[in-house]
Amino acid sequence: MVKGNSRQVIMVHAPETELFEQVIFILRDEVVSSGGITDEALLKEARRLIRSGDKPRKKNRFYGAVWAGMGAVATGFVWLLSILL
Repeated sequence: MVKGNSRQVIMVHAPETELFEQVIFILRDEVVSSGGITDEALLKEARRLIRSGDKPRKKNRFYGAVWAGMGAVATGFVWLLSILL
């Protein structure tokens, strides 16, 4: 079944990747109806989103070590209290 809606899209070529030829962005209806945004701004935002997907998220290396240290301190404190009392 085909619905009678039309959507506006931006197709950005991504030549630096081996897997993808194009990236397709579907514009929101508010952006299209307001008309207050330029083509350059749309392309700039699309390219920014493409670049942000490339970066792997940094994991905190010390996250596990901090929790292990806190557990060790808590265990030592409980052990010390059990000996003194």
